[in-house]
Amino acid sequence: MQKPVIEIDGLSFDSLAGFFDVFGAAVLGSTEYGRNLDAFNDVLRGGFGSPDGGFILRWKNSGVSRDKLGYGETIKFIERKLNTCHPSNVVAVLDDLQLARNHQGETLFDIICGILNNHGLDGDEAEDGIVLELA
Repeated sequence: MQKPVIEIDGLSFDSLAGFFDVFGAAVLGSTEYGRNLDAFNDVLRGGFGSPDGGFILRWKNSGVSRDKLGYGETIKFIERKLNTCHPSNVVAVLDDLQLARNHQGETLFDIICGILNNHGLDGDEAEDGIVLELA
């Protein structure tokens, strides 16, 4: 059976919040989900209205998203995380922030792609059947 193809367009958003909006509308329609990386990961497992057996996520203009979800947006994300993380995690989050400010380490684009790939063929959660196509 052919997996459904769901497309998102990198020209449609320029922030993590925008990605969550576009992804949610494309995959879940009007179903609400907690617009954060943990909830995004949960949606990929199914049971939230996403297609049974997985889907192909075709990310058009992914190069634009690579830039928009690059270090600038990653720094903002980590700074927000710093304000809400458990005190025992502050040092690790500060280390991540310094890496991002030095344009090192994973960007939000890398993190999102990593989560998607983890639910794909060679990932730890391959049974979810997600295929990422960067276009």
